[in-house]
Amino acid sequence: MSTTFYIFLALIVIVAFLLVVVIMVQNPKGGGLSSSFGGGGTQQMGGVQKTTDFLDKATWALATILLILILASNLAIFDGSVTAESQVFDADAVEQSTPAPAPVSLPDTDGGDQ
Repeated sequence: MSTTFYIFLALIVIVAFLLVVVIMVQNPKGGGLSSSFGGGGTQQMGGVQKTTDFLDKATWALATILLILILASNLAIFDGSVTAESQVFDADAVEQSTPAPAPVSLPDTDGGDQ
């Protein structure tokens, strides 16, 4: 595996941690961080609605970044010199190039005709 993969792996761990933090700050019933600023009910103060919007946008952004990093890390797993397909084909070629051993006939051990 290449060093690029390990960089992607570190970024994936960081983004996943941030995503967990952002999700845990939110409350699924409309409370969460925005309710601690006096929001709640139908009346919203100016900053409270922005807090909810920010958390919502941050969740979607981090989830998108996480998905992109995971897909990009898949490309960086192999350094380009050897792919998984070439290993399978090489193993098939080795099996085909090796001649099969000749069958060995065993001596008759039953002591004659019965």
